[in-house]
Amino acid sequence: MSRKLSALIVDDEPQILRLLKIGLGAEKFKVSEARKAAAALNLLATEAFDVVILDLGLPDQSGFSVLEEIRKTSNVPVIVASVRNDEAGKVRALDLGADDYITKPFGLPELTARIRVALRHRFQAKGTQPALRFGEVEIDLLNRKVSRSGKDIQLSRTEYEILHLLAEHPGKILTHDFILRTVRGEGAAGDAQYLRVYIRALRLKLGDTFGKDRIIRTEMGIGYRLMAPEPAVQAAYSRG
Repeated sequence: MSRKLSALIVDDEPQILRLLKIGLGAEKFKVSEARKAAAALNLLATEAFDVVILDLGLPDQSGFSVLEEIRKTSNVPVIVASVRNDEAGKVRALDLGADDYITKPFGLPELTARIRVALRHRFQAKGTQPALRFGEVEIDLLNRKVSRSGKDIQLSRTEYEILHLLAEHPGKILTHDFILRTVRGEGAAGDAQYLRVYIRALRLKLGDTFGKDRIIRTEMGIGYRLMAPEPAVQAAYSRG
């Protein structure tokens, strides 16, 4: 299964928005846009994004203040894309929590390479490997893919989001309500039976059917945890 990575572009230049929507769309990103800081912060409060491309020169407030607000609540990778090429501006953006800084004009291949590096570093910073292996099953967090014996496993979006959440916390018990709130929102908390249906479907698709060897472990009355993974081959992520 492969879910599109989601990118939020925060920029008020129509040409940049058009270029990035077409270019990142071709790279299999789901692209959203915000032309003002207020709109960007509203989107970030209601939707989960994998990466934010942030201009500093917004019409209603500076990109620096947007970056400050983002970092109060989120560790989403943020790449600043700005015409500013002064060292002070770059240092300030990085000190405020930007993952990278790219100066306009830039090429799309350079931007996508920086996005890949930012995503990889974010996984490593959380102590999570970009690829986790459990016997014949491999979960590729960076590319949103799950496979068994090298063959892709087709998961629904909700099934994948549950597995992704468990994979970000291997060995840690996640409660029913935590999983439901994170994946489906506050209104879903308390519906443990809903979660059981998806866990059952996940186990079936993963071939995760044997008690003591199960990848997804049940903590009765509490929630679920993913067993500790085996070392995964990291060669695909060693560049950059």
